[in-house]
Amino acid sequence: MNKVIVGLDEVGRGCIAGPVVAAAVVLDVHQPIEGLMDSKKLTKKRREELSINIIELAKDYSIGRAEVTEIDEINILQASLLAMKRAFEGLTAQVDFALVDGTFYPDINIPGECVKAGDDLVAEISAASIIAKVYRDKHMATLDVLYPGYGLSKHAGYPTPEHKLQLKKLGVADIYRRTFAPVREALS
Repeated sequence: MNKVIVGLDEVGRGCIAGPVVAAAVVLDVHQPIEGLMDSKKLTKKRREELSINIIELAKDYSIGRAEVTEIDEINILQASLLAMKRAFEGLTAQVDFALVDGTFYPDINIPGECVKAGDDLVAEISAASIIAKVYRDKHMATLDVLYPGYGLSKHAGYPTPEHKLQLKKLGVADIYRRTFAPVREALS
């Protein structure tokens, strides 16, 4: 019997704004998807194309998030693991084994292992990386409309020099992670 594998990955850990987003993906072995790799190595256009393919062809997938208040309360690592747990819990498919990008395993009730650089090595993790990134980028584009001036759709909440400048100029909105150094500096 072949094991049904779920891949888990998160995006947005290094951001100073917005949620951390994770995805869980169970690929269909009979419908392979060409071109899966670490989402950071793909163009925006290619990520979006692959995301559509993954959603159409995967056996199952789910998105999980941890919000800014949770990140500030429990720290970014714990929030990332919580987002992965939520993504896993959103699956409807029965899975036997989890492959998780990185070195920390979320609190989920199946055996699995962590894979360093898994988003580049394991198709299921690559797929999770891609749909989490596309989902989060779209969410940040929505926040850009709601919080104009910060440039959120451009940098997706990462602490670019331009972003930190706008943060100092416009002030700290409620979408910011107050425990992160650039935000603390803008608050003081």
